Amino acid sequence: MPDPREHRLGRITAYEWPHPAPRYLALLVHGYGEHAGRHAGVAEVLHGHGAAVYAPDHTGHGKSDGERVVIEDFEEVVADVHRVSERARTAHPGLPLLMVGHSMGGLIASRYAQRYPDELSALVLSGPVIGAWELPVRLLALDEIPDVPINPAALSRDPVVGAAYAADPLVWHGPMKRPTLLAFTHTLERIAEEGEVPALPMLWLHGSDDRLVPIDGSRPGVARLSGGRAVERVFPGARHEVFLETNREEAFAELLDFVDSVLPRSGNPADPSPTSSPRP
Repeated sequence: MPDPREHRLGRITAYEWPHPAPRYLALLVHGYGEHAGRHAGVAEVLHGHGAAVYAPDHTGHGKSDGERVVIEDFEEVVADVHRVSERARTAHPGLPLLMVGHSMGGLIASRYAQRYPDELSALVLSGPVIGAWELPVRLLALDEIPDVPINPAALSRDPVVGAAYAADPLVWHGPMKRPTLLAFTHTLERIAEEGEVPALPMLWLHGSDDRLVPIDGSRPGVARLSGGRAVERVFPGARHEVFLETNREEAFAELLDFVDSVLPRSGNPADPSPTSSPRP
């Protein structure tokens, strides 16, 4: 896979893993406090499967502008992701678009699907912040947000993943910030109010031992967004980052099987495989 190209789109930095003859587009939406580069493994798998892959660093994250990890309005972040999508679709017109949202990126991707439902062919949610997430409510009830960073061990059973996260200078290692917590609660409510995205194929991946975004909180949100039709895959014992877990190959296989079931096998979206049912 080629090294990613960096693109500056206003206040954000976006990355492209170009493909000489892609059959679909993949847009990766990263989580809180991290950056798109941590999802290079997903990019490599999808690129090898025939995708031209794109991924932004959200405002306040990675190489993008903004106060670190401050997001006052997720609607603006959705608009940033849409700008990256427009770039991808302009470069490769007519190809189906797969969106993969992890954690906070699942929140952003879910809201994107509600705002731009006709632009997506499929949606994958990994450990998504959706439904009932108690952490923002608990922290907002305090007079001062505690300076407690994310425990790297909560990400994966693979100690190499935690060590790399702890040493990554583009990862935020400080406390959560009140404006972002308020934005989380507002957007969770808004997604719940707007509800289902009809006819959009969805895959939901989650670790059973995810303590950062517990599965029981996400479940009602995924059900509401998908109308109960999402393909669900729970990995026993896995923690928050299923694509960086010790059984990551199993998660990648689920991802590719899903893509093959819903997207065209050729580069022409008007010529799907017999088992595919692409969204227009």
